[in-house]
Amino acid sequence: METRTRDVAAPARAPVMRRMWVWAAAHAVDDLYQGLVPASVPYFVLERHYSYVAASGLTLAATLGSSLPQPLIGAAVDRMRLPRLPAAGVLLAGAGFGLAGPAGPYAVVWVSLLLSGLGAAVFHPAAGRAARQAAGDSVTGMSVFAAGGSVGFFLAPVLATPVLVAWGVGATVLFLPPAVLAAFVLVRMARQDEARAPATAGGRDRWGPFAVLTMISVVRSAVFAAVATFIGLYWVRHLGGSQVMAGTALACFLGGGVAGTIAGGRLADRIGLVRTVRVGAVLVVPMLAGLRLAPGVFSALPFAVLAGLALNVPFAVIVRLGQDYLPGRPGTAAGVTLGLSVSVGGLLAPAFGLAADARGTQTVFTLVCFLPVAAWALGLFLRSPGIGQGQGKNA
Repeated sequence: METRTRDVAAPARAPVMRRMWVWAAAHAVDDLYQGLVPASVPYFVLERHYSYVAASGLTLAATLGSSLPQPLIGAAVDRMRLPRLPAAGVLLAGAGFGLAGPAGPYAVVWVSLLLSGLGAAVFHPAAGRAARQAAGDSVTGMSVFAAGGSVGFFLAPVLATPVLVAWGVGATVLFLPPAVLAAFVLVRMARQDEARAPATAGGRDRWGPFAVLTMISVVRSAVFAAVATFIGLYWVRHLGGSQVMAGTALACFLGGGVAGTIAGGRLADRIGLVRTVRVGAVLVVPMLAGLRLAPGVFSALPFAVLAGLALNVPFAVIVRLGQDYLPGRPGTAAGVTLGLSVSVGGLLAPAFGLAADARGTQTVFTLVCFLPVAAWALGLFLRSPGIGQGQGKNA
């Protein structure tokens, strides 16, 4: 009887997993625009002569738009059926970034990127909730969805470098079509889903551990935002590399992040969620130190990959663990761990910009070597959500 049940369940899971891959692809498109912001910052600096503080202000605009509304949007997703919300979010994210380059005044560029960030805020809670329903108890499955976002970040410099080198920042409008296509696919899928009522898992919400987890996510995202924003300028201004090498360095960092997201899900299925969060905080320190101490444009590239890998090991795990701490509010949990805390970390970008203006971009990479220690210390206070919520190996 048990064998027959498994045989029936496997085909039944296949359509669900296919839907999760659709969500992962949509996540890649949405986060492409978040990745295009730091990828385009060096070109705004070099073409329009922005200061480091002004450059980090562009990252601040995108993170403000994507951070502040997310708890409210997550709560709305948990209470109401909003199947078209992800489509609207990805379309707004693409339109905001697409209009930033042709805009002339700095204030208009800033507002455009703010709207692009708002699009990400609209997308993440509903998409994170849907992905959790598709993934079930598999952390590896959830990591596939999270990796979609990492793929978007990875593709950003790969696509931005040749386009912006050839045509300048005014060419950002060329990145609008993927948002239109993704929105079209999501709207069609939403029409198919309107007759389905979303299920909400039972269990007691544990806000204390969730708050600790959120602080860990903020630390992780602060390091990520600092490296992603300044790694290109670090390659040009400190290591003496070309703009193409700067884009390559960012692509290596984000490509390592894709691998780290998948590896983190597989590791969590073996050793548990909490342990994986702690391991990621420990692993990233020597990788960042190697990136800072490497003497040349080529010798530093392997450390860019390894730093991105180690930094993203806890990413999908944090999203899944947050939903386990708040089983009755998966949209809210996704909005905070996948969106709010990630974006709040980016709010520290202007502080890193001040350090770069005062002492050079190398100072930024010295500072980020110490921040993961705080994430590891906070990780010591995490506890398993409990076997009763589907977590037998979390401690």
